[in-house]
Amino acid sequence: MVNAPRNTAGGDRRRREREPAVAQAATLGTTKLNPFGDLHTLQHVCARLARSLRAVWEPLFRQDVRSFAEPLGVQRFGDYRIERGDTLAAWVPLAMSPANGTAWLVIDAALVLELLDLFFGGTGAVPSPLPAEFSPAAEAMAARIGQQVAGPLGAAWEPLTHASFVPGTVETGADIDGDDAVIVTRFGIAAGTAAPVFVDLVYSVAALKAHGASLTGKVLDKAEPDPVWRNNLTRATMQVRFPVRSVLAEPIVPLATLMDLKAGDVIPISIDANVPVMVGRDRLGHGTVGTANGRAAIRLTSLSVPEGLDE
Repeated sequence: MVNAPRNTAGGDRRRREREPAVAQAATLGTTKLNPFGDLHTLQHVCARLARSLRAVWEPLFRQDVRSFAEPLGVQRFGDYRIERGDTLAAWVPLAMSPANGTAWLVIDAALVLELLDLFFGGTGAVPSPLPAEFSPAAEAMAARIGQQVAGPLGAAWEPLTHASFVPGTVETGADIDGDDAVIVTRFGIAAGTAAPVFVDLVYSVAALKAHGASLTGKVLDKAEPDPVWRNNLTRATMQVRFPVRSVLAEPIVPLATLMDLKAGDVIPISIDANVPVMVGRDRLGHGTVGTANGRAAIRLTSLSVPEGLDE
């Protein structure tokens, strides 16, 4: 359970401190492991995603949780598989569009089975030893997690570049060559003082090359808005049209008088020196009634600040 200590194989590996990728000496004829530099922008995307994933994990765990992103790392896929060991895990492919690549959501079997037990009203018990393969119900739970993660993942990428993720059939591994470089992003889930559990999101470096310019750009929150876009937005905003109206008089008459009215009757009114001028439901100000260029007009004598604009 999420509130109990976990004794799954590789526990020390899942909790150990991950170090960011560092520059290594290149050798002629070898492939550069990380062509994107420090990957601060992708780390920022991970932090955004971790915050939004709380809405995914809390209904599954049926309690408040803390969701956070670990420092990402770049390594060869074969080394990553060795690090994970032979413990059963669900690999959910998330097809990236428009890059035509695939990201892999990797969920340990213990976490899948815990959430499955909670889903059916249990306490989150995990069988020991773990099974050698997933049951159809466990695969359905892993697929459900992949579907719920795909939406927030696309939203986290949106400020960086337009990308959508479509989950596929749950696998027990990824079709990535062991020598290929991958970016491993890890997300922790913790409730109270319990030890966190982790899920991994693995990107192929080759799949992300289409987004290389964005990944090596400025961190999103510090990026300056495009001045051309901002000027066009301002110009378009200034062309928005609003109805302006004024109520000259509001006479009050008895119901009996209203019922006796007929064509030709006159309802006397008196126009105040200052009449209200409205924009929508807000009062723009007051003015006096007169004429201008042969048409009825109102000269503004005072302006009112709508509520909320004076703070």
